[in-house]
Amino acid sequence: MQIESLKVFCDLTETESFTKAAQINSITQSAVSQQISSLERHFKSLLIERSKKKFRLTREGQVLYEFSKQIIQTYDSLHSKLQEIKDIISGTIRVATIYSIGLHDLPPYLKKFLKTFPTVNVHVEYRRANQVYEDVLGNVVDLGLVAYPAKDPKLEVVPLRKDVLVLACHPGHPLAKFKKIKLHQLAGQKFIGFDPDIPTRKAIDKILKDKEILVQHVMEFDNIETVKRAVEIEAGISIVPQQTIAQEVAKQTLAEVRIEGVELYRPLAAIYKKNKVLSPAMRQFISILKG
Repeated sequence: MQIESLKVFCDLTETESFTKAAQINSITQSAVSQQISSLERHFKSLLIERSKKKFRLTREGQVLYEFSKQIIQTYDSLHSKLQEIKDIISGTIRVATIYSIGLHDLPPYLKKFLKTFPTVNVHVEYRRANQVYEDVLGNVVDLGLVAYPAKDPKLEVVPLRKDVLVLACHPGHPLAKFKKIKLHQLAGQKFIGFDPDIPTRKAIDKILKDKEILVQHVMEFDNIETVKRAVEIEAGISIVPQQTIAQEVAKQTLAEVRIEGVELYRPLAAIYKKNKVLSPAMRQFISILKG
């Protein structure tokens, strides 16, 4: 029995998925099954109730999971401490990020980090907000980057910065001639929004509702790039993070208008699973993100 087998078992328990456990450990699903069978033979105990449709541990499996987590955390702490002593910053960091942060906020920080620590491999995946949380809690990734971070007792939240939200419209739109407008001037406008379950959409909807402003939602998308393309073809206007339209404003394919009289910003944060042992590389990465 090796510690790798205990880690595979813990990842399987937390994700309840042979596919995800295989992905996390860069092995095949067959290899996951083989390692679980090996543990069962070693401990002479059934660990998973295979007859059930829903994934479920046996009593022995639950005990093994609890002790295995302690062993793995101790091992990770040991490995991290030895790296610190040797002043080694290396390894792989797995990051899940929402599209807007990954495409527009992350690149300069990632470039700085990789230039400073070239032996670290950063693997970035673009996901919807709910999937970022699932991946972090399931140990599929080490770190998540989100907007409007949700409170969860299983998560550590590291505040990063606040993005200003602005109005984006076609340069030929009547509102484009203004540098600043009041929120009430959006009433009745055709509006391009994010999907209703996306945190930025929820925040914008709340602001409009609180001010009793009705807009016409004509299109909804799950990512910032498609929202911008819809605004560029004059399908409507939108409220978006300022950073995400900087290139389009410079090229004059979109116009940016500030909105006065209301606080419009979205908080950004890094999230990771509580009690996770942060490697020296992860600590340095978070430090640069906060910088």
